[in-house]
Amino acid sequence: MARKIGISRQFFVKSMFFLLFLLLMGVVVIHNADSTIRKATTDKLYTELDSIPKRKVALLLGTGKSLKNGQPNLYFRYRVEAAAALFKAQKVDYILISGDNSRQGYDEPTDMKEALVAQGVPSQKIYLDYAGFRTLDSVVRAKEIFSLTQLTVVSQAFHDQRAIYLAQKYGIDAIGFCAKDVDKYTGFKTSVREYFARVKVFWDLTFGVKPKFLGEKIEIH
Repeated sequence: MARKIGISRQFFVKSMFFLLFLLLMGVVVIHNADSTIRKATTDKLYTELDSIPKRKVALLLGTGKSLKNGQPNLYFRYRVEAAAALFKAQKVDYILISGDNSRQGYDEPTDMKEALVAQGVPSQKIYLDYAGFRTLDSVVRAKEIFSLTQLTVVSQAFHDQRAIYLAQKYGIDAIGFCAKDVDKYTGFKTSVREYFARVKVFWDLTFGVKPKFLGEKIEIH
């Protein structure tokens, strides 16, 4: 009986050490992914209209108009405001909205377009990519479908960094215009999820993950 208890304790201790090892490895991987993306994109982010270079097209990354609880999504509002400001300052000539339209009643690109038009951006200056299901899809499709090798990404700073890093890996000269961020309490879940999304970037690049859809080319003119 005592021998069985001893074996059980040994197994428990070994299991705890193994779990601790996995946890530490996870922390290292997350830290390295975050640090690499930050260092590679720090000088590519802009917060002021006066200092950002002009580009032909802004890539506005999509998000839902409303939260699950029905409240307005501030990420949506701030991204639209940033894109509209960029256009009105003549820092871009066109806006490409790339977002998710994969289920009935959910249409990020159209919702964002309507919000931009309401802020005075001409509809003919807006192009829609309905297959931007992920940031990787949005970036790769900007090049493969819309033939863009230079662009300005518009989203919150953390999202701009990840998109710009992906763009660099796919041969796109990208800079980012940072939309206003939400407060730490409201954006806590998004902040946590972002760390794992950054790890996923390196998984996707290592294994050559492709966008869900490609298709025929569309010219922005």
